[in-house]
Amino acid sequence: MKNIFAILVATLSIVSCAQKKENITPILKSETNTIMDLNKITNENVRKAIEALQNNDKTAFYSYFTKDVVFTDDGRKLDFQSFFDNAFHHKEKFLSIDTIENNGQLINGNFYAGQWGTFRVYFHFHENENKMFNRLDIGQKR
Repeated sequence: MKNIFAILVATLSIVSCAQKKENITPILKSETNTIMDLNKITNENVRKAIEALQNNDKTAFYSYFTKDVVFTDDGRKLDFQSFFDNAFHHKEKFLSIDTIENNGQLINGNFYAGQWGTFRVYFHFHENENKMFNRLDIGQKR
């Protein structure tokens, strides 16, 4: 009986030594899957628009803007719908929000811009009297 037990222990030792040990790496959220607390955005409509952008919900995002919204990117006037259709296609979004200014209408942070990479940006929302955004200026923060 002692011999069988000794053989069993020796066999298990050999098997466990022969097994390849793998390095275990902790799972970390990638930059594009970061969850942020958007409650620090004090303007409710800006917060909801940013939430829609973060959730890649273009229908909700567009619902906060007037039909004739003026849109600029680094000072260049561009077509709002076309620009953001492309942004939603590439799942572009904020990775962090660093500062909020101008009564919650100016957001600065790190932004994942799909094929263009990640960089610091600003989004400046302009509200009309009906609390709809009639202008959005975005650009790279230098």
